[in-house]
Amino acid sequence: MTRPLPQTPGKTRAQHLRILRHAGELKYHYLGITLVSVLIAVTALLTPFVVRGATDEVVAGLQGGGGGVRVILYYAIALLVVEVLNTVLRNIGGFWGDMMAARLRAILSGRYYDKLLRLPQRYFDNTLSGTVIARLNRSITEITNFLNSFANNFLPMLITLAAVLGISAFYSWPLAVALIVIFPVYTWLTTMTSPRWQALEKQKNAHVDTAGGAFAEVVGQIKVVKSFATEQRELRRFNREYASTIGLTRRQSSWWHSMDVLRNTALALIFFVVHAIILVKTVQGDFSVGTMVMLLQLVTMAKQPVTGMSWIVDTAQRAIAGSVSYFEVMDEVEESTEMHIDQRAVAPLDPVTPGQPVISLRDASFGYSDSAEDVLSGVSFEVMPGEKVALVGESGGGKTTIVNLLLGLYPLREGSLTVLGRDHSRTDLAELRRSIGVVFQEPALFSGTIRDNITYGRPDATDEQVVEVATRANAHQFINGFRDDYDSVIGERGLKLSGGQRQRIAVARAMLKDAPILVLDEATSALDTRSERLVQEGLDVLMENRTSIIIAHRLSTIAAVDRIVTLRDGKVDEIGTPAELAVSGGIYSELLALQAEGGKRNRKRLQSYDISG
Repeated sequence: MTRPLPQTPGKTRAQHLRILRHAGELKYHYLGITLVSVLIAVTALLTPFVVRGATDEVVAGLQGGGGGVRVILYYAIALLVVEVLNTVLRNIGGFWGDMMAARLRAILSGRYYDKLLRLPQRYFDNTLSGTVIARLNRSITEITNFLNSFANNFLPMLITLAAVLGISAFYSWPLAVALIVIFPVYTWLTTMTSPRWQALEKQKNAHVDTAGGAFAEVVGQIKVVKSFATEQRELRRFNREYASTIGLTRRQSSWWHSMDVLRNTALALIFFVVHAIILVKTVQGDFSVGTMVMLLQLVTMAKQPVTGMSWIVDTAQRAIAGSVSYFEVMDEVEESTEMHIDQRAVAPLDPVTPGQPVISLRDASFGYSDSAEDVLSGVSFEVMPGEKVALVGESGGGKTTIVNLLLGLYPLREGSLTVLGRDHSRTDLAELRRSIGVVFQEPALFSGTIRDNITYGRPDATDEQVVEVATRANAHQFINGFRDDYDSVIGERGLKLSGGQRQRIAVARAMLKDAPILVLDEATSALDTRSERLVQEGLDVLMENRTSIIIAHRLSTIAAVDRIVTLRDGKVDEIGTPAELAVSGGIYSELLALQAEGGKRNRKRLQSYDISG
């Protein structure tokens, strides 16, 4: 396994700064928590002084002097008040810290989701959806846990420590110097520890993300998994990823704890010097017994943030490692589109002037990655207003790729594409996609109600508009058959509906969008004959007065189109009307001949074109 390069201290600091910048909206929370932390430190520091006074009073009383029991009780009451006040302040700070963490999680999650929605299709082609989700949960949890712990626990201790150093310097400068030495020593030893720990943590995170991606994928395809009886194989694959983290954890933990022994041994030696200074000066008469007790308490208070630093550093390391995955996504290049909060503000592109093509491809070439071969090569054709154009060709010939390009899911490698007179590469993608309605072979419905899915592109649609499009799409009748009609919940991906019902909902959704351009990507190919007829009737209504591009699975579907573009090996083979291409001797005429001849062998050849009768 390739081990990633460890992060340098400079990179680690940069990660800290990026986290803080992303949390900049919470500056007032930080200020409030800082103020409370100062008050917590003040009340904590009062305790040793009260104890010093009480101790000296007790010593004086034992020697026959002092103010007696009444004064001692005053000190006891003072300790009670300080302790209660400290408890109240800690809980106020804890509440603000929890609220800050909740808001930070909301901010980071929202920005991550916003970023994902802006990323191009190519990113999702190369990343499992489960990995995307696992990365969100892990990264943001680790970042917020660190900042919450730091605000609630470590910040008050740091403020206390600064005060302890000042007080110690007042009583004995060698004591303060000994305490100050702790931090460069501890920081140096931690710096030695961090790079290796970070590298191993990154490897562990990669395995966890892969396991999470596989988990989500299997859950989403559970029918396929069960039908092939591959449950145990998938379980082994999942367990294998987590098993890999065990060995990495062994190396990581042994390294961390070995270095922690070294760190704490160094601290023990320094605190030996600190305690020796206090005790010797007390014996020499420089400190009273009360002062000795106070200084020992202060040193103990100083020791807490130092010994607790192992835990806070561990949490910080996890936050930094988690933030790497988070910021890798945030650094991805976005699509050239604006995100509109109110989708109603996004209008379709203006119609073209008479005589101009609605869609124009000129010498278009495209490959799915920089190193991949061309899927399309030198493709040129035009679609005029109101025209119905069918794309026909072999499977893998580039038909669906043209649809993907039209929707702006990928940029062209060479050539040009204009839609409604606009250069595709210079058009806001939100406006472009608002101008195109699509009905895919897989309708891709969302969990929720039938109404939610029909109004997905126009959430402000009225009930009358919803019923109208459902009726035109031949969906109203079966919707009324459900107990809750349009408010019926259809389950994930519409699993409670049949294939034909899902497709009619998709047609109604496209009708309600009312885009000037329509794309039908094999919209009836997976349906039985009766469902196809019902869906096709809805599609015929949908195509009225629109410019349409049709990828057809059945020749009967494209018999009534205005023109056909045939594709062979990613290139345009022929362009013409159905009547012209029927006698041209090309792909379309061959398909017609195969359909007419029938026979098992010819049906297999037809299937290679994704076409059947």
